[in-house]
Amino acid sequence: MLPGLWLAPPSGYGVLTTTGRKTGKLRRKCIRIIRDGDRAYLVQLVPPSLGVERPGAVASWVWNLRANPHVRLRIRGGFFDGVAREITDGAELAHARRVLCEPVKLFDYGECALHLRGVPSRAKIGELHRYWFDTGHPIVVELS
Repeated sequence: MLPGLWLAPPSGYGVLTTTGRKTGKLRRKCIRIIRDGDRAYLVQLVPPSLGVERPGAVASWVWNLRANPHVRLRIRGGFFDGVAREITDGAELAHARRVLCEPVKLFDYGECALHLRGVPSRAKIGELHRYWFDTGHPIVVELS
């Protein structure tokens, strides 16, 4: 997926580039990203089995942005540099949940088909996004 998303990311998706905390190499991750003005929102998903075993577990790209929050996004509209941080404030979490969970993009239907049984629908997609948000690690990137 990376080459396709790198060249022409569909609305609501893109590529997050972090700097490796140990190696210093650039690391890219295809991810759902929703831009809202001068901010972009994303969530690090936690697989259900891992969430039960180790609820505090995070992906390596989150460790990378914790070590160096300067990131680059490739989303529709171009390349954007920014500073990422995990969202902890209640009001900001509520806003991020609305931004990430309410919109349904065309690419979301295919993603829903991969994760849920049956025909994808707006309701199923919204349910899936809310589940990911509520069990994952929400992150905001302040775009520069």
